[in-house]
Amino acid sequence: MKIVTTEMATEAEQAVLREGIVRFNHEAVPDLEPESAEVRFFVLARDEQDVVVGGIRASCFWNTLHVELLWLSPASRGAGLGRQLLSAAEEKAKQHGMELALVMTTSWQAKPFYEKQGYTLLSSLEGMPKGHTSYTLQKRF
Repeated sequence: MKIVTTEMATEAEQAVLREGIVRFNHEAVPDLEPESAEVRFFVLARDEQDVVVGGIRASCFWNTLHVELLWLSPASRGAGLGRQLLSAAEEKAKQHGMELALVMTTSWQAKPFYEKQGYTLLSSLEGMPKGHTSYTLQKRF
């Protein structure tokens, strides 16, 4: 047996890992929706010149919307665009049967924003990154 650390695994290696954990999870909890049913999507905001000025990258699996990234250009902030993007992502998640949303943010990012949108603090981790705090927030639909 040898242990190898690599910056990038091949597609075949990634498939072995993905299929292995899906199989393991299915054997442990047969009625659990498999990770292979994951839906990934983006919600984008474009200006009049069709330039992306903000957006969300998200995924849905195990009845949960995972907000992976939300970004707005500086000129687009403070006008309600973030709320509109998040609402659109939540609506898409509901269409896929999701019942819960999770988001991770940091002390200098958007915790108050998510709380205004109805998210509640699930956990906090001081020192991640060093000198700051990371927060996980949730919202039930």
